[in-house]
Amino acid sequence: MSPLDAAWQQLISVLHASGRKAALSITGGGSGAVGELLRVPGGSRLLIEAQVPYDALALAAFPGFAPAQACSSDTAIAMARTARARAARLVPPGADLVGLGATAALVSDRPRKGEHRVHIAFATAGGIAHCTCVLAKGRRDRAAEEGLVSCAIVLWLARACGVAAPSPRSLSMPMNIMRRRPGRPRIRSISS
Repeated sequence: MSPLDAAWQQLISVLHASGRKAALSITGGGSGAVGELLRVPGGSRLLIEAQVPYDALALAAFPGFAPAQACSSDTAIAMARTARARAARLVPPGADLVGLGATAALVSDRPRKGEHRVHIAFATAGGIAHCTCVLAKGRRDRAAEEGLVSCAIVLWLARACGVAAPSPRSLSMPMNIMRRRPGRPRIRSISS
């Protein structure tokens, strides 16, 4: 085991022990994050459920409406809110809940006109935050993009759970972050 593997496992162990309960909804790209979380013992302390609404009909059914664009920050935010609302029905009152939604446009078997990107959002009692990461098109194959996005999702979940972790920016992707708090939206741009 390399030190990087040990550090990653330690981060996930700390995430499991954060005291939060999380529900995830990921539209395919990045769904490997669920496996990453469950590969380390203790996942049942954190995860309530993980949904993968991959097909357009499944994606529309999850938040209760068909999004204007499947891969967008608005869709990720709606997924995060819905995941948190579902979680609230599955745990005792007073649980510290996190809903996470992620949607990605990655390497496909068809040419992609737009950017390769991921939108990740979390919803907590304190508000909503989301990030958008853009991947360099043509630099990686699907498996490499999937791995990168899965790691970004775990890192964003750590942030939602109050766990000190590197930013998804540390994965060498340009990123924009937006936080939505009642009455005080704040925008911050980060690029690498």
